[in-house]
Amino acid sequence: MKVVILAGGLGTRISEETHLRPKPMILIGNKPIIWHIMKIFSSYGFNEFIICCGYKGNLIKEYFVNYFCHSSDLSVDLQNNSFKVNKSPEENWKIRLVDTGQQTMTGGRLLRIKNIIANETFLMTYGDGVSNVNIKSLVEYHKKNNSIATVTAVKPAGRFGILDIDNSSKVNNICEKPKGDGSWINGGFFVLEPSVLDKIKDDSTSWEEEPLSLLSKSGDLKAFKHEDFWQPMDTLRDKIKLEELWASGNAPWKVWE
Repeated sequence: MKVVILAGGLGTRISEETHLRPKPMILIGNKPIIWHIMKIFSSYGFNEFIICCGYKGNLIKEYFVNYFCHSSDLSVDLQNNSFKVNKSPEENWKIRLVDTGQQTMTGGRLLRIKNIIANETFLMTYGDGVSNVNIKSLVEYHKKNNSIATVTAVKPAGRFGILDIDNSSKVNNICEKPKGDGSWINGGFFVLEPSVLDKIKDDSTSWEEEPLSLLSKSGDLKAFKHEDFWQPMDTLRDKIKLEELWASGNAPWKVWE
C-alpha cells in the first residue's frame, strides 16, 4: 500500500522557517519532519512513498537524492575522486517525488497523482504532523468497515491554560495543560480508496472541503478515533514543542524503537 504525503503548501503560519525551506523540511532534532512521518509508516511495514511537492519542492528532492550522504558514514578519497559508504542508512524506502504545482490545493495535488495511485487503496497524510497512531489498526479498521475513506480523528490539547473561577471571582484551580473543548478534528493519517479521486474537480479543489463533505454526506467517510498523541507543526511554537519532546528522548511518535 502506497503512502501519499502532501508536501507542497506554503506554510505561511511558520514563515520564520518556511522563507528558507518547505515546511516538511523543517528540522526536528537533526531530521526534517517528513523523515519522522515516513519513519512512522515504515515501522508498520509501509515503505513506498509518493511525495506531492510544490513550494520549494527542489529542496525535498535534493534531500532524498543525497540521502546516503546525509545519513551514512563515508570515506572520501579526494586524490582519486572517489568515496565509499561505510555504513548505510537502514531505510528500505522507495520514494516517488512528484511536482504537483506551486499553487495547487490539497485535493488538486491528489488528483495530479491519480495515474500513480491507479486502482489501489492508499494511505495519505500531511507533511507537517506526527502521531503515535497505530497504522496497522487504522488499515484494519478501514477494511473492516468496508469504507471508501477513513480519517484519523483526534482531540487536540487546548492552547491556553484554564482558570476555574467561582461566582465570587475566586480562582479555585488552574489547569495549564487543558484537554481542549473535546471536539474531534481531522488529524490526517487517512486510508482511501481510489474512487475518492473522482470527487476532486481540479487544482483549485481543497481536499478538506468539497470532497470530504461529499463523502460525509453519503455516509462513506469513517472516523478512526485516536485519543493518544498527535501534534501538528503549524507554528514556531509547535516546532519548539516537538523539538523539546525529541530532545527529551521520549518523543511519543517515535514508534520505531
